Amino acid sequence: MIVRVALDVPLPKLFDYRAEDATRADIGCRVLVPFGKKRLVGLIVELATESEVPASRLRAAERILREVAPLRREWMELAKFCSNYYRRPLGEVVAAALPSRLRSARPIPDAPRDYALTPAGADALAAIPSRHRRLRALLSRLAKGRASASELAAQAKGGRNLLRRSIETGWIASIELERSEPRFVHAHELTSEQRQAISILRGGLEKFRVSLLFGVTGSGKTEIYLQLIAEVLARSKQVLILVPEIALTPALEAAFRDRFPGACIVTQTSAMPELERVRGWLLAHNGRADIVLGTRLAVFAPLPRLGLVVVDEEQDASFKQREGVRYSARDLAITRGQIAGVPVVLCSATPSLESFQHATSGKYELVPLTRRAIDRAALPAIRLIDTRVHPSQEGIVPPLLEALAARLARGEQSLVFLNRRGYAPALACPACGWVKGCRRCSANMVVHLAVQRLNCHHCGLTEGIPRACPECGNPDLQAFGRGTQRIELVLGERFPQARILRVDSDSARAKSGLEDLLERATHADILIGTQILAKGHHFERLTLAGVLNADSGLFSSDYRASERTFAQLQQVAGRAGRANLPGEVLIQTRYPEHPLYQSLVRHDYRGFARSVLAERREAGFPPFVFEAALRAESHDALRAQRFLRSAIDQSPRGSASITVFDPAPMSLARLAGMERAQVLVQSRSRSRLQAFLAEWSDSLYRTPAHGVRWHLDVDPIEF
Repeated sequence: MIVRVALDVPLPKLFDYRAEDATRADIGCRVLVPFGKKRLVGLIVELATESEVPASRLRAAERILREVAPLRREWMELAKFCSNYYRRPLGEVVAAALPSRLRSARPIPDAPRDYALTPAGADALAAIPSRHRRLRALLSRLAKGRASASELAAQAKGGRNLLRRSIETGWIASIELERSEPRFVHAHELTSEQRQAISILRGGLEKFRVSLLFGVTGSGKTEIYLQLIAEVLARSKQVLILVPEIALTPALEAAFRDRFPGACIVTQTSAMPELERVRGWLLAHNGRADIVLGTRLAVFAPLPRLGLVVVDEEQDASFKQREGVRYSARDLAITRGQIAGVPVVLCSATPSLESFQHATSGKYELVPLTRRAIDRAALPAIRLIDTRVHPSQEGIVPPLLEALAARLARGEQSLVFLNRRGYAPALACPACGWVKGCRRCSANMVVHLAVQRLNCHHCGLTEGIPRACPECGNPDLQAFGRGTQRIELVLGERFPQARILRVDSDSARAKSGLEDLLERATHADILIGTQILAKGHHFERLTLAGVLNADSGLFSSDYRASERTFAQLQQVAGRAGRANLPGEVLIQTRYPEHPLYQSLVRHDYRGFARSVLAERREAGFPPFVFEAALRAESHDALRAQRFLRSAIDQSPRGSASITVFDPAPMSLARLAGMERAQVLVQSRSRSRLQAFLAEWSDSLYRTPAHGVRWHLDVDPIEF
């Protein structure tokens, strides 16, 4: 018997091997095979009795790895779709979809276990001093009953180390995982709008259907899909929930555990330890997990009893993978629902224009929510502060400073939003005009004053801050512009009595650090943050949101910039006034008359979306056309351009429905020392574009690309 194997190599083909003991039951199993001088783990995709490779050259598979049950037909179908649609070899898709432990022949870890408090641990809990709050939190949780490792890790910073040490001291014991029936805890009384939305969505639980749950911030979209999940679990089905940010998963996981006691809940993110991720993956694969919650890679979690797919914040650009296999997790989630014949619910206060167009045209079902769920929690008032009338003081206008002071006096919480981490975005010489750029990228280095370093936020290069200008010798170098660190210093000087907390990726390097920050955020008077704080968080006392540098998204060469800016500002505004206290949003801008801001003030996403869609239709942009980009990068810009021109010469001819543009540099032309250029391809027919790309990519894989790396990006979101 011959097995056809998908391997993680940059060749769009399957590889044949002899396997005397292979049967059809092994399709979907991993297999260890020789490849050149290496040994690789691949996936058996097909069986055959003949091969195009001569028998004398056909090598034997070393071992079929049967300790993990084979991947099912639906999973294989999703992987094949991803390979065909995004024009990447199937082996690369499989490698991107599997946890790293399953991409090797290393032993599979033991089955996941729960943990329980021992009698010695109960005695220790009573004697532990209150200053050891993290250990007390861990043991106190187990005093209520058994828990999983991931749940205990979320209890406190360094939770995994505390768990390990407590096991060694005999305070905690591991026990076999029990299968229990999930229950649903009703925690909120539903509004009439929520009940109506649930009734609509419940009517389509038996078949594939895409619904857009389109509701203003605070309208209770999460509560609606929690109610749907309860119904699906009652039918002994599994649920997949995708969220855009790793930062959102701990709080959501805790909320799910509170609302679904007894349910087996698995998290899948790239930030997880290797063994924890593969154990969760195995729980999903074996059908024991009830709920899988994760970021974009969770779309590939194997779920044999799948009954519902939910994509929260579906408009978020984080669902698009930007390296390797460049897939959209949101779009694959829809395909997954179609393959499994189950409903897909997309949730957003500011849907992507593609989803909004599909919903208003009838392709998707539109389920609107127009009011906030909490009584007396009105949408926040949005005010535009004209910086031409009110010049800023260290980046903050006087009306915003006055509003911050008023909230402090009332004991309320404020958020200052600036989507730019670091101290300042540029270091320059005022004498000669020199600006410190990254030697590896076509971007400036960012000043991080706390660590006295310059960082490139694109390639990660770090350097010390120079003592003098290298061009003219002037020692008086200045930091221009403002980042979150600089705003933190400014507000600390202005409000020395305030508890100020900065939340960005610099202050939350580790997952445990981020959880600790978000826990502390509830007690802060003023939060300063980037997009980490912009969505999914609920702060009861937060009544003011101030937005700095909002104009940066208005004048971009990227046609998606206005859509992203509106969504981001609407999400920031949604943090204010979510409880019973009225909320207010102050946006600093030089262009208060801009239509985007006027729609924002009216909370009129529909009007904004219709206006931008009309512009997109007129200009010939998605969702009214379909796009792909052929990208090339090389140490030599001319070599990348020559490759692209040669690729155009090899492109399929005779299709008037396909437009191929000339090569052009990318907006960030140099990244990590590589010069980057691209060719954009457009068509009004998705099927014709796919046929074109299939033929074109076949010829590209056969073309030598000396010194050039290339890839196709289907449905690109950045240029």
